[in-house]
Amino acid sequence: MPPRVREWLFLLGYGLLATHELDAVARAEWRVLPGLSLLDDDLAQPLFILLHVPLFALLTGLLASADAVVRARTRHGISLFLVVHAGLHLLFSGHRHYDFGTPLSEGLIFGGALCGLGWLALSPVRPAKAVTHAENAERAEKDDP
Repeated sequence: MPPRVREWLFLLGYGLLATHELDAVARAEWRVLPGLSLLDDDLAQPLFILLHVPLFALLTGLLASADAVVRARTRHGISLFLVVHAGLHLLFSGHRHYDFGTPLSEGLIFGGALCGLGWLALSPVRPAKAVTHAENAERAEKDDP
């Protein structure tokens, strides 16, 4: 399978996860989550939303790292999380406040899990070799005519 298929599986899975988080706000996911479900909606909703800012900033930073090992491990972790995340949704589906039974919600959640599984299945067992900023700059100089 071409490496681009693996790349697109990851990007699609990450996009489905991010879009699921939009759906999660619309469906008041904090009412299902341990901890946040104990709080009043007026506090839990903004807290749920604001906690996603550092989370996605961290993930995006790791995905953009100059270190190939960091990038590979982050992709592996996110892909694995997509699968576990779908399992968590199955686990919480009986909760009285669970509202993710629509085709859109299920498509985002389980589509992400399929992308994660696909990426993991197509990934090499060994992680990529670490590449420093200096090595990247050196390679760029060699490739620049």
